[in-house]
Amino acid sequence: MSPVRRWTALLVLVLPVLLISIDMSVLGIAVPALSADLQPTSNQLLWVIDLYSFLLAGLLIFAGSLGDRIGRKRMLLIGAPLFGAASIVAAFATSPEMLILGRAMLGIGGATLMPSTLGLIRAIFPDRTERRTAIAVWAAALSGGAAVGPVLGGLLLESFWWGSVFLLNVPVIVLFLLAAPFLLPEAKDPNPGPFDPASVILSIAGMISLVYALKTGVKGLDGTVLAALVLGIAAMTWFVTRQRRRENPMIDVSLFGNFAFTSALSINVISMFAFMGLMFFLPQYLMLVRGMGSAEAGLWMLPLALATVVGTMLAPALARMASVRAVIMTGLALVIVAFVIGTRLDTAETIVLFALLSAAFGIGVGLAETLTNDVILTAAPSGRAGAAAAISETGYEFGGAMGTAVLGTAGMAVYSSRVVETASLPGMDTEAATAASQTLAGAHEIAQTLPDGGARLREIADSAFLAGIDLVAAIGIGTAAITLVLAWRGLRSESRAAPAGPDADVPPAGSAGHAGAEVTRG
Repeated sequence: MSPVRRWTALLVLVLPVLLISIDMSVLGIAVPALSADLQPTSNQLLWVIDLYSFLLAGLLIFAGSLGDRIGRKRMLLIGAPLFGAASIVAAFATSPEMLILGRAMLGIGGATLMPSTLGLIRAIFPDRTERRTAIAVWAAALSGGAAVGPVLGGLLLESFWWGSVFLLNVPVIVLFLLAAPFLLPEAKDPNPGPFDPASVILSIAGMISLVYALKTGVKGLDGTVLAALVLGIAAMTWFVTRQRRRENPMIDVSLFGNFAFTSALSINVISMFAFMGLMFFLPQYLMLVRGMGSAEAGLWMLPLALATVVGTMLAPALARMASVRAVIMTGLALVIVAFVIGTRLDTAETIVLFALLSAAFGIGVGLAETLTNDVILTAAPSGRAGAAAAISETGYEFGGAMGTAVLGTAGMAVYSSRVVETASLPGMDTEAATAASQTLAGAHEIAQTLPDGGARLREIADSAFLAGIDLVAAIGIGTAAITLVLAWRGLRSESRAAPAGPDADVPPAGSAGHAGAEVTRG
């Protein structure tokens, strides 16, 4: 494949990645308008936001393996129309339940897209130096899209209803469907082995059960949570045992014996855990605590998006001068600095601290996550690129889902416990206090009906929300510190600066002596 065709194919591949990552975060800035229109409970609101990531995480292993079997380009062309149709359902939702359904459909559609994009990059760019740059562009779309989601959402909400944030997907999907058939090559495993429906069922049941148990368990244990946890552990244990015994497994679990692979995957999970947990709170902080309009809040999220892109694009160049491990550890150190700044937002009189947080967090995440994907892909045979990409993406989505669920729930628990005590305020009763404790947007809406504009309620609600952010930042500092130690110990094999030129350890796809992916012109 010529250089022009390779890089043009990459530009096509990042289109669905950009949309999927935008959809992970765009609702953050639409929460006030969505809450006022559909009036979801706090539990429904969390499901609206994180069900998308849950289904992505649950289906990615299966979708990646299926793409290896039937062709990754074909998987993209199947998933893109589904993603576009789901966007329309979500955009015109008239109830929390309908929006939850739309988000579920988006998750299913997204699962067919994500592993195929990263798997195709592995096939299109066999040269490791080129592939690092390609993965940097891919990671910029993934992390930058999550950061730019609130920017685009804010601009749309200034003139349109909250559902317009989903319609942004439709023209991009149409453009992708017009370009992909002609510009993307096909790539698949030439010897996939027999299809294994039992492994498919076990992987889906195990992942979804575990995610459900972790999400609901943070609010308290009951019989349903324990049953889901037991089912998830049992299914995933059986799944792993089955993969070890099969000649052609869905995923090569022996990869987890590679310490660098496992460490890089863990860094992805924990980084996205912190990233998406923080993204749940920042847009609401700008719009409700700082009193900005949607467009202004979106523009203030732009530095985070730009910093993330800068970090992802710098990572390959820095890895040639220093080492992969040093670059990743520098990124994680910046993430810790950002969270420390986050603990001071409750005392900030200006927006300067928020800008510093955005710069440190964006560059840090960009530096850390770009190179971990290269470590993961390099460890995998190219014939299993889709499955390895699915493992990587499952880590991303699982971490993102848990960030929203665990950190979102923890922060909102602090908020609710403080706001529910406002029933003693003039004009308030128990019912109004309970409603105000569901979401910050709900508290501000109720405040407008109280004497003197509910200034005291807004003050209490804003203070409670900032206390929730403090807790999230403290948890983020702890998890990022653990990840920093993991990078130092687990990435010792990546402690030298990367040499220029083709892979020494990973031959081109389809080469002799390697289980290469079959690559054909589209």
